[in-house]
Amino acid sequence: MFWQKIDVADDEKVLLYRDRHLVQVLSAGRYRFWGANKRYQAETFSLKDVAVQHSKLDVLLTLETFRNEVDVIMVGQDEVGIVRRDGQIKSLLEPGARLVTWKTATDVTVEMINIAEQYRLTSTLLSQLDRLGLDTVGNRRAWVKITVPDQSVGLLYVDGELKETLKAGRYGYWTFNRELTTQVIEMKWQSVEVSGQEILTKDRVSLRLNLNAAYRFKDAVAAVSKVKNPGDYVYRRLQLALREAIGTRTLDELLADKNAIAKSISKAVAEPLLEMGFELEQVGVKDIILPGEMKEILNQVVQAQKTAEANLIRRREETAATRSLHNTAKMMEGNPVLLRLKELEALEKVADRIGHLTVYGGLEGLMNDLVTITGKAMSGKAMNGKSAQTMDNSGR
Repeated sequence: MFWQKIDVADDEKVLLYRDRHLVQVLSAGRYRFWGANKRYQAETFSLKDVAVQHSKLDVLLTLETFRNEVDVIMVGQDEVGIVRRDGQIKSLLEPGARLVTWKTATDVTVEMINIAEQYRLTSTLLSQLDRLGLDTVGNRRAWVKITVPDQSVGLLYVDGELKETLKAGRYGYWTFNRELTTQVIEMKWQSVEVSGQEILTKDRVSLRLNLNAAYRFKDAVAAVSKVKNPGDYVYRRLQLALREAIGTRTLDELLADKNAIAKSISKAVAEPLLEMGFELEQVGVKDIILPGEMKEILNQVVQAQKTAEANLIRRREETAATRSLHNTAKMMEGNPVLLRLKELEALEKVADRIGHLTVYGGLEGLMNDLVTITGKAMSGKAMNGKSAQTMDNSGR
């Protein structure tokens, strides 16, 4: 027989067992017990731990000695517990969980949140949990964070049913008692290209065409609920409209106005897409590619057309020139002064081309007999003996 000493620190609790039976819960202090060797056993707990953890906690809770020293907190099936110490979040409690704390731990509080209907986290709580990294309870995910970028919307599904449409921002949701899935839809304009389409025209000419268009989600809920693959759906609608527009027109009609094709496609597709939740704009035919033989034939046709146009212009100019000469002749026929003016213009041109000119008959002969437009025969009479006067192109 001897005394057995047990020291308990300020931040500890000790369960005292005698002959393996709990007899007392010891707080801070020094204790002495009289008994046989190893008759008393001590089990120490740190008060730094928020929860009392023990492998036989259920058994201990049946003992009044232990139960009088602890508080037992039960979380409802539709609740989540937020455990705080000195106002700081320490842990999360899932629905149906149990928390056992020492009664002396007055700085520990538990906030119960009903998640039966309101399962979205407040922005403050979301920021705190996100900063602390407290997103799991055991091996289970406690909540999920959803970030919706700018110019996008988020669709929240609870147990497969659409519950909320989320604007741009950050959200958090409790995952207990429900299955959450989200889908983020980008509302920006997106481009789609329908390329390499081999299509026969109305006059059975094979063409290869490329089509470009821009679309965006107008009603994300309607689009997602009605269409499984939005991008593929828009592509197919444009492809079918393109084939219809080409198949009902001849090659000449297509080449004459490519914009008419785009307008026809836009008119055929825009309204059905809008009913499905999409908005369409900027439809355009990027390329019209002809087969090699058809391209050569078309080049020959264009060349022939341009040659015919050039000949027509040439004949038109010749006709205009002839008409101008005819009008000039008619004016000169009844106007001697105008006729004489034309003779003098012709004389001036002749004089410009001659380096040395010998004139017989004086200045009068030069002015009257050298150039005539009326067609009179030049006089053939012999020289009358008048003196000859010589004039060069300088006028001397």
